[in-house]
Amino acid sequence: MWSDIVAIYRSSKKKQDINWFTEHIARRGAAPFVYALRNTRITPNQVTMFAVVVCAAAGALWVSWLSWLGLVIGAAIFELSFVLDCVDGMVARVRKMASPLGHLLDFLMDELKAMLLYGCVTVRLWRQTDDDRLLIVGLGGLFCLASGIALTSFMRRPEYGAKPPTEDGQPAEVGGRKGLVGRGISALEWAARVVVHYPQYIWICALANRIDVYFWAYGAVNLLYLGLSMLKIVFRLGRFAPRAPSPEAAS
Repeated sequence: MWSDIVAIYRSSKKKQDINWFTEHIARRGAAPFVYALRNTRITPNQVTMFAVVVCAAAGALWVSWLSWLGLVIGAAIFELSFVLDCVDGMVARVRKMASPLGHLLDFLMDELKAMLLYGCVTVRLWRQTDDDRLLIVGLGGLFCLASGIALTSFMRRPEYGAKPPTEDGQPAEVGGRKGLVGRGISALEWAARVVVHYPQYIWICALANRIDVYFWAYGAVNLLYLGLSMLKIVFRLGRFAPRAPSPEAAS
């Protein structure tokens, strides 16, 4: 059985995964679930939706159980939901049924979970500190996150000139810049992607009882992404129309 699980892990990985945590930790944890589900009637989409339910349980625990233990157990439940989020795509690849619609559903549910968790962390911090300013910051962070999701969906449209999705979805193209400035931008981009992919570090914040680090860092990165994405769209689509030739020039 163990050799079959290892074979499933190797055969169901993405060719280009999002980061080392997903590839070498979450997907290894997902492989036994994929092995158990491979010959069942349970579909990848059902696994995707169930992962959201598990994530909601983690968020509810964070809001209602304010001790360190509640934070850690909630983080463990959330990490389980992330493992299940890897299971859906791996099952689809094992069954040779990965589809663009499935990738879109996975993206949608991932972003719904991101908004849910950020909102729950906001309420937790507010309940712990009784500081109403945290609610204002949390609402702003949720606005930036939701706006970033809408902007990402827009810029991934073929009408905008985006490349069609691959079998691994529609991964962002980052890095590859040359020169000192380009490498600096790539480094900042890499750091921002680490912050955005919170499953790889939110458990550390929970163990350290510093979930506020995630709260501020994740909100700041989404604010930055919103601003840069809007600038790209304005620069591309908001420029003035070419000046029409004057009648004198035409004659």
